[in-house]
Amino acid sequence: MEVEMSNPELDRRAMLGAGALAAAALTAAPANAQPSTAAAFQPKPLPFNPAAVPGLSEKLLRSHFDNNYTGAVRRLGQIEAQLSGLTPASTPGFQLNGLKREELIAWNSMILHEVYFASLGQPAGPSGALATALERDFGSHDRWAAEFASTGKALGGGSGWVLLTWSPRDRRLVNTWASDHTQTLAGGAPLLALDMYEHAYHMDFGAAAGAYVDAFMKALNWRSASEAYARLAA
Repeated sequence: MEVEMSNPELDRRAMLGAGALAAAALTAAPANAQPSTAAAFQPKPLPFNPAAVPGLSEKLLRSHFDNNYTGAVRRLGQIEAQLSGLTPASTPGFQLNGLKREELIAWNSMILHEVYFASLGQPAGPSGALATALERDFGSHDRWAAEFASTGKALGGGSGWVLLTWSPRDRRLVNTWASDHTQTLAGGAPLLALDMYEHAYHMDFGAAAGAYVDAFMKALNWRSASEAYARLAA
């Protein structure tokens, strides 16, 4: 009986080829999978020197940025990665509903924190166009400030946001109250944001939420809001 001798080099090549095919099969995405957008969500750097914001400590601002804002961005990326791996039609409703709810919370948290940090820095007033719009829609800058700050103080001891928002439907500015990341004016664009969650002030002010609101108002930098208003209201 003739015995067939194996060729070590051919065997090695066959094993390598089989391994490559197995690896490709393991890493290939399902036909119905959506591309992951996790990499698209990256934290934006602080737009100011956190050691130079009057009334708010560098420690507070860095903690807020590193833990709350960056945490929301990271969480959003993780949620998007999970959603991209689902088959929506066969996913249980409670699972899809929960992920979509968490997606909205994380996404709005990311956006509102970016507006919040863009609202701070070395104090600077609104541009001529935005200053005129504040007079038109609130009667005066002081009237706007009183309503905005008082709404923030009314949230003290609770949590949420106060937003100066441009309503394209009504072509006007409005201060809006939000007790959750998911509550914003439909179709509105936030220009300024005051974070009233305790993580935004407790390190510096303890339970004195009103003192934090006063410090925030003194540290307002309107540059980003003025630029956004010029684009939106044109």
